Amino acid sequence: MASIDQLLEDIENAPEGPEVLAIFDFDGTIISGFSATVFIREQVRRGDLSPREFVELASAMTSFGMGSLGFSGMMAVNAQFMRGIEEDSYYEVGEELYRKQIARKVYPESRALIEAHIARGHTVSIISSATPYQVEPAARDLDIEHVMCTHLEVANGRFTGGVVSPTCFGQGKVDAAENLAAEVDGDLDDSFFYSDSTDDILLLERVGHPRALNPSDKLGRIAQKKHWPAANFGSRGRPSLTQFVRSVAATSSLVTSFAAGLPIYALTGSRRASNNFSFSLFADTASALIGLDLNVEGEEYLWSHRPAVFVFNHQSKADVVITASLLRRDIAGIGKQEIKSETPILGKVLEMGGVVFIDRSNAKSAIESMEPLVEAMRTEGKSVVLAPEGTRTVSPKLAPFKKGAFHIAMQAGVPMIPIVIRNAGDVAPKGDFVFRPATVDVEILPPVDTDDWSIDTIDDHVRDVRNMFARALGQPEEAKPKRKRVATKKKAAAKKAAPKKKKAAPRRAKAKKSTRNQEK
Repeated sequence: MASIDQLLEDIENAPEGPEVLAIFDFDGTIISGFSATVFIREQVRRGDLSPREFVELASAMTSFGMGSLGFSGMMAVNAQFMRGIEEDSYYEVGEELYRKQIARKVYPESRALIEAHIARGHTVSIISSATPYQVEPAARDLDIEHVMCTHLEVANGRFTGGVVSPTCFGQGKVDAAENLAAEVDGDLDDSFFYSDSTDDILLLERVGHPRALNPSDKLGRIAQKKHWPAANFGSRGRPSLTQFVRSVAATSSLVTSFAAGLPIYALTGSRRASNNFSFSLFADTASALIGLDLNVEGEEYLWSHRPAVFVFNHQSKADVVITASLLRRDIAGIGKQEIKSETPILGKVLEMGGVVFIDRSNAKSAIESMEPLVEAMRTEGKSVVLAPEGTRTVSPKLAPFKKGAFHIAMQAGVPMIPIVIRNAGDVAPKGDFVFRPATVDVEILPPVDTDDWSIDTIDDHVRDVRNMFARALGQPEEAKPKRKRVATKKKAAAKKAAPKKKKAAPRRAKAKKSTRNQEK
């Protein structure tokens, strides 16, 4: 089996430019499992599939799996149950299901391979037998421009119950790849294709660089015989019992760590000393149980300017362990108010540890709740750590920043220190309970002076700090908004007094025939 480093090295050694295609299958290759399962559950929940229709569809899928029904036949069974439904509603469903369920199934290793191909200027695409409602949200998140997949027939914005022929399966995938190669003047002999299934054997044999990712047993044997590089990723999918037990223990260690600090409080009367002991114990215990290692750059900035407001990009519940491991002592934080009602014991522990809970739906109440943090920074020298995105993101892409952290730093008169976390989603993506072992790369950026900040300029500071994160993560920066030009009274009056020009009659445009191109 090849390692992810070997696969990345192969990409680095490939020629640059769009002539090289990097083609990815979707289910089982980019994501763990099958997106169709998620969609079928949603169809049942929405009432788009009756119990009888579900049984019929399950029977068709079983027949396909056993080889007694072709892929197009199976898709035809599914399509007939969607007759009359608005297509736009399924685009909306696809976006929602990606955010809530599918995004966390994306293999970090596959994301790394896609990013490596993009960095080489390759033409990256997904060629999948799935529908666009399953694939396109992931393609947008992964910055993949080209998507070729199976389309359902649509008329007047509604599904007709038919399937566009040919489907993107077997030879259909080869045809799609050749069409894409012709479009970008590429060469499949120099191109890559990543797949997990023998269903894609025709395209695997057609390209110059076939890659078997998370291969089925049959594809694994073929890859070994043909000397194709193959790799298995354990970062997603069903966790082991050991991983589950260790995750439960890591989560519970927050409570036990604070319980262990109570004797220090009883003996010294210092809640601060007790909390510092508990935070450090929790950081070390949880990290050991998870198998979490940190690769930290710029560590000196964690201690050079305290107190400070530490801000981090929020991808994972592992960020709590990561920030505790980095900051260790004299810290306070912010949490969502729902924690207190959902997990009362955990909420009480966090409250004792200096966490302030805010109502995210009430901006005025949230700002008022933060006042004790400002006071703690001024009088006790504590630092505050929080995520300006406000919630976890489903991918490494930055979300918009809220202003709360910036108000705190400005009011307390302390610097702001960005903590850039690159791959916490490898440990636990949003929506997953289980922690998985991983090494997380962290970069601490130099402190940002807030002495000249004001309410009038706060939008500029939010944008500037967010752009610091964006540059460190290699993501697009937010442009400074253009200022509107305001005409002087003199110019406005002159414009008003000037005689109006007679408008020319509009030229009649030549009618153009509109056609709708469908990807096959």
